[in-house]
Amino acid sequence: MTSKTPIPVVVIGAAGKMGLEVVKAVAQAEDMNLVGAIDRNPEHQDKDIGELAGLSEPLEVPVTNQMESMLAFACQEKEPGVMVDFTHPDSVYDNVRSAIAYGIRPVIGTTGLSTTQIQELADFAEKASTGCLIIPNFSIGMVLLQQAAVAASQYFDHVEIIELHHNQKADAPSGTAIETAQKLGEMGKTFNPAIVEETEKLTGARGSQAEEGIRIHSVRLPGLIAHQEVIFGAPGQIYTLRHDTSDRACYMPGVLLAIRKVLQLKSLVYGLEKIL
Repeated sequence: MTSKTPIPVVVIGAAGKMGLEVVKAVAQAEDMNLVGAIDRNPEHQDKDIGELAGLSEPLEVPVTNQMESMLAFACQEKEPGVMVDFTHPDSVYDNVRSAIAYGIRPVIGTTGLSTTQIQELADFAEKASTGCLIIPNFSIGMVLLQQAAVAASQYFDHVEIIELHHNQKADAPSGTAIETAQKLGEMGKTFNPAIVEETEKLTGARGSQAEEGIRIHSVRLPGLIAHQEVIFGAPGQIYTLRHDTSDRACYMPGVLLAIRKVLQLKSLVYGLEKIL
């Protein structure tokens, strides 16, 4: 056991699929202490979050929908607190501002924030000298895929991205796919030079156009979790990079790393690769 005081952690969206995985991971981490579980679902109010997560013993942390009260409680802990948020794009912006106002460090896994919102949060975090992490994808495998895609982009002029997620995901394209396109767009070249004048018989048939001519296609189906392909093409060859998620537990090493690292920051950082 470590002698250091555990990091106080509050989980927003605690009763959701990702939230419950975070609860289990934090509960099993020796250097962390789950102090709050926030969820809006009325069915889960006042229930022990440990029991909802299927842990062998209750955590004695009841689910509440009173976020402000929980943040106020967490900021009174001896060690700086961390808020982990896997909620909806519509609420995460306000959640981050509230956390920073209370001196709680946000770790955000929700995608769908606009560029303007992210910049506003970055300005707010910098003024407060408070660390904040926004991570579109906590999988180390996805970071490796993006790095491989950047390397391949030096040799291919044609590339498209396909991202596939469960049908409960609210935003499209995924934040990970957008981030991948942004990284390729930073290579200083324009992809997919036109060979013919295309006509879409159905609007959106060719997907959405992101950075530097890169097309992104989104699939939403039950049975999927999170998957992404980056497909490069050239005369006589196709080079495909693919990452598949079979269990949400794959994100937890990245989440725990982010909780530890955000305490060392004084501003907003975007992307898991920045803290590896």
